[in-house]
Amino acid sequence: MTKQIVFIGQISDKEKTAWITSIQAQLTGVNIIAYEALSPEQKLNIEVAIVANPDPKQLTELPKLVWIQSLWAGVERLVSELPNTKFDIVRMEDPNLAETMAEAVVAWTFYLHRDMPKYLQQQRQKIWRELDLVELKDRRIGILGLGILGSTSTKKLRLNGFNVTGWSRKLASIEGVQCFNGKDGLQKVLTQSDILVSLLPLTHETQHLLNDHNLSLLPQGASIINFSRGKVIDEKALLSHLESGHLNHAVLDVFKIEPLPVDNALWESPKVTILPHISAPTNTRTASKLVAKNLLNYFDTGEIPNAIDRTKGY
Repeated sequence: MTKQIVFIGQISDKEKTAWITSIQAQLTGVNIIAYEALSPEQKLNIEVAIVANPDPKQLTELPKLVWIQSLWAGVERLVSELPNTKFDIVRMEDPNLAETMAEAVVAWTFYLHRDMPKYLQQQRQKIWRELDLVELKDRRIGILGLGILGSTSTKKLRLNGFNVTGWSRKLASIEGVQCFNGKDGLQKVLTQSDILVSLLPLTHETQHLLNDHNLSLLPQGASIINFSRGKVIDEKALLSHLESGHLNHAVLDVFKIEPLPVDNALWESPKVTILPHISAPTNTRTASKLVAKNLLNYFDTGEIPNAIDRTKGY
């Protein structure tokens, strides 16, 4: 008997079709149906859902739902919007995603290391001036979050010659990198980071972790890259430190509200580089293979893939 699973997502029809087609091509004995095409009877028997920015109400209309497979790595919105549901949430853990993120971290770290924002400003002012070059070994990079994304990025930065330290909730171990945890460890990383990179998940503990006080701990002239979640940084505090000159520049790929509203002050700051959440997009080809593998294994063995801990949010 063919197994039925549902695809739920508030994405364009084109994107939805592409995902369903790609994943379905990897499956045998399993049929993917878009939520909109489900009959009332089918809704009563769905055990698994593939989701991409789903409408929470639609998930609650599936009484036998056992687990959902998110196509994104970040699942904090699902956790917050579905606090009382019993089904498991499986986030996207595609190794390709970590490599993509590491590529972005290295690229934008070099952007700041080589003073690209300043050269762009000089160009606009028609100023011909060479800036002092800091050696790679003397540029201190701090990484917040040492999970798969953070550890892979950290190793790539080390391979490029940067001086890297890292911080995480639990103490990590990465060869050639001094790692810290806890409140005191966070302070140590902040005080010695010329460029701070956030790859943290969004939890109760990390929301506004980079607040006015913690931003003040960064060295004079430090810069920030946020490729994690917008709410990790207090935007008003960040703008204040940029305007005062304490911080040099911020590369932001994530925001509290996305798309970033046109009246947000971040757009107007010459000390902010704004990206439209593109640091590590999910790769349809590799992610589809991973999703299909998880689905086939579940229907064959009844084993649910590694689900998140709802109390931690990841």
